[in-house]
Amino acid sequence: METAADATELRPPPLQKPPRKRPPGLLKYPVVRQLLRFTGVGILCTASSLALYALLRPWIDPQLANAVALIVTSLMNTALNRRLTFKISGSRKRGQDHMHGLIVIGIALVITGGSLGILHLIHPEATVSEELWTTTLSGFVATGVRFTLLRHWIFRRARHV
Repeated sequence: METAADATELRPPPLQKPPRKRPPGLLKYPVVRQLLRFTGVGILCTASSLALYALLRPWIDPQLANAVALIVTSLMNTALNRRLTFKISGSRKRGQDHMHGLIVIGIALVITGGSLGILHLIHPEATVSEELWTTTLSGFVATGVRFTLLRHWIFRRARHV
């Protein structure tokens, strides 16, 4: 006759999740991992934006070329940051996230457009190359503002991933 003790030995042990390993060094901090992913997304989107600006600039005004390039790449940027940087998938709040992303891009547009305006005020005959350098450098400032707003406003629900 089988005892209760014998019966429990026949059952497989309950499945346990393996302990979650924390990344080593600075990577243990979520903000560091997010900054690295954000940087990768930013490089891709900046290259796309600059290419689009350089393509449009011979035919249209620098401010309009800058605005078109930023707006076109903003949806891509928000979608990539949502999924890769902050690990948010699914459609919940996607529309709201993109609307807030457009507001953040508007702020970036003020920063980069303002720098172009200052460049043309100081140097009215600026070349496309000088305009690209100006938008790139001011884009670094806009990027810092963008990351801060994405992390603390738009995607605050995923700050710790």
